[in-house]
Amino acid sequence: MNAKVIANQICDQADDFLGGVTRREEAKAGIAEYLTLHHRSLAAADKKAVIDETMRILESEGFFEAEAGGEGEDAGDFSNAEED
Repeated sequence: MNAKVIANQICDQADDFLGGVTRREEAKAGIAEYLTLHHRSLAAADKKAVIDETMRILESEGFFEAEAGGEGEDAGDFSNAEED
């Protein structure tokens, strides 16, 4: 079992199965569910290693910050912002 390989596979699909998730605990639960469905034979310690590695990658990629920033019509557009 290679935690990094499995974590990378999960991260490649994170936008699909973690779409709308903004809390880290929700993400961990979603990753655990994914592992239960796709990697049933993983021991508990291996499962924890994969979850930890996946969360580390998602954090470093700014996954949670992008979700929290919102994707509204004017999100990030400051062209009409008034200066003080």
